[in-house]
Amino acid sequence: MPKERILTAEVDEVAPGLWSNAMRCGDLLFISGQVSREMHGQQIVGSTAYEQAQYIFTRIQHIAGAAGASMDQIVKMVIYVTDIRENAEVWKARREFFTGDFPTSTLVQVAALGKPEIKVEIETVAFLK
Repeated sequence: MPKERILTAEVDEVAPGLWSNAMRCGDLLFISGQVSREMHGQQIVGSTAYEQAQYIFTRIQHIAGAAGASMDQIVKMVIYVTDIRENAEVWKARREFFTGDFPTSTLVQVAALGKPEIKVEIETVAFLK
């Protein structure tokens, strides 16, 4: 089964050779861990876990849309937070983007993410049928 890199003008990728934002393999769409980096820049958007999660879900929505998918087709997510006590803020943002049956999910506290100001990172998998 061939793999296809998914690109969108809505969300910049990092420099070539580091990773892809999304890869489609058959009926599955794998979206790399997203942080609240500006859609077209390097600054982190939001100072709270809630604001960052909202922005991340918007990034995921754009990337999924580029593959012809909706948020309802997300079936799995892994959420990394730097402070587990802020998980309710992440769930609050999540409820703004998902309805019906929510994706399966794992929440993990980590010591740090890519930059000190990043509080949340979310990776997802979507089923495209």
